[in-house]
Amino acid sequence: MIEINLLPGSGKKKSSRSGGGAARKINFGALIANITQKIRDPWLISAVGTVVVSIGVVGGTYLYQESRISSLGSQEVAALADSTRFAAALKERLKADARRDTLLRRMNLIRAIDEDRYIWPHVLDEVSKALPPYTWLSSLAFMGTPQGSINVAAGAKPEAAGDEKTKKKSKKVDVEIPRDEVRIRMIGLTPDIQALTRFMRQLESSPFFADVQLNNSQLASDQGKDVTQFTLDVTYTRPDTSVIRRIPLSATGK
Repeated sequence: MIEINLLPGSGKKKSSRSGGGAARKINFGALIANITQKIRDPWLISAVGTVVVSIGVVGGTYLYQESRISSLGSQEVAALADSTRFAAALKERLKADARRDTLLRRMNLIRAIDEDRYIWPHVLDEVSKALPPYTWLSSLAFMGTPQGSINVAAGAKPEAAGDEKTKKKSKKVDVEIPRDEVRIRMIGLTPDIQALTRFMRQLESSPFFADVQLNNSQLASDQGKDVTQFTLDVTYTRPDTSVIRRIPLSATGK
């Protein structure tokens, strides 16, 4: 039996189509087989695992850094607010400390002036107590730097221009009041050299005197009698207030 194809090329198309479908099925199978075979390779598995772990680590690090940046940003805002508030409080405290130091310096100045008013009464009283019999003084005066040479009313000298730390230190008020060193020279006469030794020992035992030094001693004549003329240099000390006893003027008249 003879068949005649009235549609030229239709048979080829069918055959080509059927052949292409078969090719496609064979290609997918081969691809799956190839992938399955490669998955069994340990080097490929380790490479894929390394890539996956790296992606996880990078992603986790990125998320952690983003969270950390957000947290630090909020902390920075809070710290700036606290810094502004504390700066204002610190400024007020510095002002209060400056006022306190100024008042304390004024009080110390008044106290220093009040205490130094009694230098001469203390000197004369202690010298009269320590002076032995038959020994007298011909001169009793200050020596060295004149009293009042230090301007105690003036504040501390400003520091030289420098860094910020130096400028901040220069703003601090010095509450301590400088005192003049009081040096006293005594010139006297005594007929007994042992009386001079006793006089020096009693001066040293006084809480108002220190550093008693014999500057000079020589023979002299007083009204035809041989005596020893001596010169003593003494430093006046300011003892603790517990040593000083003051009596009101109203009590002295009774």
